[in-house]
Amino acid sequence: MRFKIGDKAVYPAHGVAEITGVEAREVGGHKMDCYVLNILSSGATVMVPVSASGRAGMRVLSSDQEIEEVFSLMSNPIRSTQKTWNKRYREFHDKLKTGSVSEIAEVFRDLWNLQTTKDLSYGEKQMLEKSRNMVVSEISAARNQTEKQVTAHLQSIMTTTEADS
Repeated sequence: MRFKIGDKAVYPAHGVAEITGVEAREVGGHKMDCYVLNILSSGATVMVPVSASGRAGMRVLSSDQEIEEVFSLMSNPIRSTQKTWNKRYREFHDKLKTGSVSEIAEVFRDLWNLQTTKDLSYGEKQMLEKSRNMVVSEISAARNQTEKQVTAHLQSIMTTTEADS
């Protein structure tokens, strides 16, 4: 998959990024072209070899259908789990690393709902915020909406789900 300068893409564990350039670099004696990514949430710059971007999990923004599936997923309550916080944390961390918007949305939904019944650990609170930011920023970029609009819509879905429980 080839991206152009100015395209937005998702880079796993970082979220939405804008391709700001393509630079030739020499690594280990081999010359390669690298995408220069500006991670929108943090402002960090990441370089990804063009030839390895697919293997690294870099992908296009979610389609409208995928986003609708996320909204549907968010409205389905989680199954109660008896896992310890550290096992949950590892499971959620692995899902965040996939870069899949539906996996990240599951983490957000599950932690959101879990916080209504128990105190989250510090790590889980940070993961809740990270997953929320990743979901919101991708939907915002894909649908050309503000993050405030997307957050309000997700809040509405999550609040409705809580009231139905």
